Amino acid sequence: MTGNIDLIAYCGLYCGECLSYKGKIADLARDLRKELRDYRFDKTAQLLSSFSFFKQFEKYNECYEVLGSMVKLRCKNGCRNGGGNPGCKIRFCCQKKKIKGCWECSEFENCKKLDFLKINHGYAHIKNLKIISKKSIDDFIKGKKYWYLEEKNFKKKVFGKS
Repeated sequence: MTGNIDLIAYCGLYCGECLSYKGKIADLARDLRKELRDYRFDKTAQLLSSFSFFKQFEKYNECYEVLGSMVKLRCKNGCRNGGGNPGCKIRFCCQKKKIKGCWECSEFENCKKLDFLKINHGYAHIKNLKIISKKSIDDFIKGKKYWYLEEKNFKKKVFGKS
């Protein structure tokens, strides 16, 4: 088995592939902040920003704050275990309908609640939902899990269009 059933989100995404669940970006941001503090890079940035070709360093403090926010991008629980967006409408909908996930809903292909995911995931969640609904959760767990899929690739894979 190449996955954990508990990490399949209601929307069809696989939490085990999530940047927040993996924690790598949070760890890298934490480590970079530590290095910057150790080297007192704020002082270096202040000096560098005085040169016209390093004006970008005037924004060093903003960069450091963004890194701090990236450290907070950590989710130790998958969607089903309270992780992710606490106000997720998709989770609430599935729980209200008493279904395991959107793949059990006949309306998922046209559901507006899923649309906001397209910004980050393209059509990956829809592709995953189709796999689960047509095959099985076990097949999905054993197979490819999409995290991002462009619309043109989605249409090729689903409809055989180019």
